[in-house]
Amino acid sequence: MNYIFLIICGLLGGIIGSMGMGGGTLLIPLLTIFGGISQHLAQSINLLAFIPMGIIAIIIHTKHHLIDYKKAIFIIVPAIVGAIIGALLSTNTNEKILAICFGSFLIILGIVQLLSMIFMLKKKNKNK
Repeated sequence: MNYIFLIICGLLGGIIGSMGMGGGTLLIPLLTIFGGISQHLAQSINLLAFIPMGIIAIIIHTKHHLIDYKKAIFIIVPAIVGAIIGALLSTNTNEKILAICFGSFLIILGIVQLLSMIFMLKKKNKNK
């Protein structure tokens, strides 16, 4: 596998992850829309909540031998750098702009997931 690709994925994953993606795709909108808390606080809560979830995921995936630690380091290091950059960017960004960026990302993510599913179903039907 191309290590540059892994580094870019790690960097982007770190930036996006530090903006609250992952479980935050549900948690952040729930906290901001229905909980009435600020976008910055919702993202902080999501990131803090991710720590125990990440530890549990690592334990479970390690138990099932699903982690390639030699390749993981090429994702982990850029992800940490990306998380720092993303956190600094988000704390210095106006809350409305931050909410627009997060919402836009969710819309784009939804479109990509939908198109991916459509292409997968077409490919599956074609192979029958």
